[in-house]
Order: sequence, then C-alpha cells, then structure tokens
Amino acid sequence: AESHEARIRASNVMSARTTHARELFAPLGASYDRVGAVLSLGQDPLWRRFLVSRLPQDGGHVLDVATGTGLVAAELLRRGFRVTGLDQSPEMLAFARRRFGSRVDLVEGSAESLSFPDDAFEHLTVTYLLRYVDDPGATLAELARVVRSGGVVASLEFGVPRGLARPLWEVYVRGVLPLAGRALRNGWQDVGGFLGGSIREFWARYPLERQLGLWREAGIRNVEVRRLSLGGGVVMWGAKE
Repeated sequence: AESHEARIRASNVMSARTTHARELFAPLGASYDRVGAVLSLGQDPLWRRFLVSRLPQDGGHVLDVATGTGLVAAELLRRGFRVTGLDQSPEMLAFARRRFGSRVDLVEGSAESLSFPDDAFEHLTVTYLLRYVDDPGATLAELARVVRSGGVVASLEFGVPRGLARPLWEVYVRGVLPLAGRALRNGWQDVGGFLGGSIREFWARYPLERQLGLWREAGIRNVEVRRLSLGGGVVMWGAKE
C-alpha cells in the first residue's frame, strides 16, 4: 500500500483541477464572506450553520477542511469546539488568521493528502470541496482516515434542485450569476461564469446514490442527507466506522 509520506509527496504536484480551484478563489478573500452570502440569496450562512449542527456538541477537536476565510470554523468555535482549519489557498488563510488570531490552528495543505496522523480528530467538516478534486472517493477516504472511530464527518456542497425549482435555478446560474460576477469584478467574474457548470457537471458524474456509495466505501456509516433551500445546498453526514 502507498505510504502516508508518499501520498504527501504526490500531493505537492497539484492537478489541473486543483490548480484551477486555487487560482479561482485566491483573489476573493476580502469580499468572500459578504458576496458569497449575497450571491446565495442569503442561504450560504444558513447552510454552514446547519452543517455544524450535525456534529455532536461534545467540544471535541474538529478539522475544518477547505476552511477558506473561516466561516465554518467561526461557527464551530461559537459552539465550543476546538478547531484546526486546513486550506490550500494562502490568500484565503491570510484572512482567516486576521479573523481568529491564535484561536484556530490554520494549516496550508491539500485535502487529498492530509499531513495529520490517523485518528487525529474527533470530527471533520468540509465545505464545497469535492467538485475540485480528481477523485472524490479517494479524498473522502483520506478525510475519514484522520477521524476517530465514531466521529462525525459532515460535508456541504452546492446541489442541483429538482422539479419546478430546477428551471429557476438554471436561469439564476446561467444568467444572473455571470452578470453579477462581471459587475463585481475582482475575481468574481470568473466564479460567476464557472459555478453553474461546475455544479451541474459534478452532479451528472456523481448523482446522490453514487456519492452515498463513495461515503460507505470510505468507511463512513449511517450517512444522512438533507437538501436545503429547494436543493440549492446539500449537507451529508455520517459516522466513521
């Protein structure tokens, strides 16, 4: 089997998908929290709070993966957890450090090959990550590796609404988001044009049943799913075997 050290060395060579994600979000730090909330029509902060609410309130040590500017980490702190945040973007982490000072241990690194030993954390949260990795199943297994048995792994991703909400979602991501991004500039024009297609392509490749299978294969049991805001956000969570 490939050693942990070998996985870390391999992670230093970022794929085109991962590199694109890093470049896409690097310029957004100063405006990420405010604009992200507005472009999600106020839903993103609610989704993040629901994500954190899926963890048992035991004050354990949580690894917050793709922590960005620290929005989920801040909610974890508010609820009494000890938090380590990880992100591949030094620009995003710079803003998180201003937010937290020494209250959160912030680590620059790749979710695809974590620099932590097995069973290092009681729980783990991850936000908007799996669309940006080459192998979501392998990444889920790597995330689960660092969680202790019985700990909760919880994920937030954008979703594609079903039924009557789908046409409205298509109008928004095809028309409104790109226009808003061009108006905002400062990197948001790229995000506005990219986001809808990225979400749609991910759910075409990994429909819900396939994602649930990947979670089970990663050693996460009793996985539950909640679609939020007509399916615009999807939270999944389960317990490490």
